[in-house]
Amino acid sequence: MVFIPLPFVIALLLLILFVAVIRRDEEAAPNWPFLALILLSALQSTLSGLRWGYGVQAIGVIAPVTAAMVPPLAYAGVSRLVRTSRRPLPARIALHGVPAALILILMVLWRDAIDIALVLVFVGYAAAILLLMRPGADALRLAPFEGAAPAYRAIIFTAAALCLSAMVDTFVFLDLASAHSERALMMISVGNLAVLVILAIAAAAASRSRPPAETMETAPRPEASEDKETIATIDALMAARKLYRDANLNLDRLARKAGIPARQISAAINRAMDKNVSQYVNDYRIGEACRLLSGTDKSVTEVMFEVGFQTKSNFNREFRRVTDMTPVAWRQRKG
Repeated sequence: MVFIPLPFVIALLLLILFVAVIRRDEEAAPNWPFLALILLSALQSTLSGLRWGYGVQAIGVIAPVTAAMVPPLAYAGVSRLVRTSRRPLPARIALHGVPAALILILMVLWRDAIDIALVLVFVGYAAAILLLMRPGADALRLAPFEGAAPAYRAIIFTAAALCLSAMVDTFVFLDLASAHSERALMMISVGNLAVLVILAIAAAAASRSRPPAETMETAPRPEASEDKETIATIDALMAARKLYRDANLNLDRLARKAGIPARQISAAINRAMDKNVSQYVNDYRIGEACRLLSGTDKSVTEVMFEVGFQTKSNFNREFRRVTDMTPVAWRQRKG
């Protein structure tokens, strides 16, 4: 009977995930760091299977370097949803290549420190991702509002999964150091499963991304507007132009159309309305959906697309948040 190590199965699933993300987002510009992360982790799982399933010890020279590239790619993918980098592409590649370069140096000079260095890289990038997410869902300026909240939760879980992977590496290191390494194989298998979770969540976030336009944010006015003035401006824009119908609307695009810095819009809505911008925009969408469901014969799906939603799950969740009932129940009650 042919023995197929679990990491090989995970690698196959990751390749299937890669193809699924490519096909699902074929009309949108891809989030290249996330796609590279999926392929890299498939390679990492394959290397792990060769080492622990078939005893190919030479893999131990390659695996630490590829592992050190995983957290930077996760961070780069998240940052594409958060902001437009001001650094040129070569500078960004060089910056995120530092962890892999460090591992290469340690392999020559101090091999015993590699495991500790990898743990620090994973934890450090997890902390960096959490810092990017400090403003909440509004941090995802370049993600459409419909997918901002799910993407935010996915990214937070991704950071937690990076920490989990670091914990697994720590346990494996301690297990090997104690000369009782019989548990190491099980720990490494669990670690590969954690990587699969990371990539599944990262792909979910990437599927809602769009390529950031190389634009400059409008400079703040010499005297900051009051929150109510900012909200009044956005309200007028929503009423006049019905921007919420744009399924690809995001905070960065809204800021450009309003001529108000994105941070100012986010802060005003958070302070004055106790909600994030995604919820604010979805309130408009649900308000119009209620009117259409009550006053027209359009199907729920037609209404969903017309007001700016693209998926039934998001539409139903936001509809229930605002009205405390489903779209069908609303129509029956108001009909």
